[in-house]
Amino acid sequence: MPELPEVETVRRGLEATTCHRSIVGVEVLLERSISSPASVSAFVSGLTGTAISGWHRRGKYLFAQLGTDPKLDRLQPNEGGWLAVHLRMTGQLLWCNAEDPLPTHTRVRLWFDGDRELRFVDTRTFGRMWWVPPRVNPKAIVTALLSLGPEPFSNDFSTDYLVNTLSHRRKPIKTALLDQGILAGVGNIYADETLFLSRIHPLQLSCDLSWEDVDRLRHNLLHVLENAIAAGGTTLRDFRTVRGTNGNYGGQSWAYNREGQPCRACGTSIERMKLSGRSSYFCPTCQPIPRKA
Repeated sequence: MPELPEVETVRRGLEATTCHRSIVGVEVLLERSISSPASVSAFVSGLTGTAISGWHRRGKYLFAQLGTDPKLDRLQPNEGGWLAVHLRMTGQLLWCNAEDPLPTHTRVRLWFDGDRELRFVDTRTFGRMWWVPPRVNPKAIVTALLSLGPEPFSNDFSTDYLVNTLSHRRKPIKTALLDQGILAGVGNIYADETLFLSRIHPLQLSCDLSWEDVDRLRHNLLHVLENAIAAGGTTLRDFRTVRGTNGNYGGQSWAYNREGQPCRACGTSIERMKLSGRSSYFCPTCQPIPRKA
């Protein structure tokens, strides 16, 4: 599933390609890709004739701010409504020429002026789109936003916040990092990378981490996310930028997806374990057995 760096990469690509362009037509090829409104025709009519004034990201969600004037770049919140997208496991948003061959798993097509097209391609069909009408809070429609924790790069994500949040949780730190109610946008890849750089084992109980441990973890998480965004995210199978290119972070990963390969720090073979149904990659030397586990 695309995580914060991949979604942020897509957001930046959409900002560079679709802003100040009018949506002149919409085609929904798979109805269940639309979560709201219940009527596909209402989704189509709600978007047609609007213009995108900017893209925003919240966790792993993308939001296009809509208006009626493609030259207007300072809309009041919700004045023109919103288009929301969650890519889930295999979703892609691809910026194409209208005459480009249509990928097999195209689910929604947005036609723009200038014979350009934004295609929502989704092999596994778990991705979703929402149209939020004008003057409606997106949280009223995309209700999962109500339970999201702070953004990693926000002022709310402080060491004190993280210490206070983790100190009451007797769950492995890897599991806690994947909890979107604690922290929005982090997934399996960057949790493993952060734990490696922090020299913390995935099974270490959250409540047993010291203030210094948590401060180091927070610092390394921001470092990992910044590097991954700079590399355009990670492509394992399905992730693509809006122009169809791969993310480049995977080739420089410290632990993730490197089972059996030598640790880049000490040479010990990277190991993999299952935790909460997810694979966790770690170095048994650099990330010692948890205290009090």
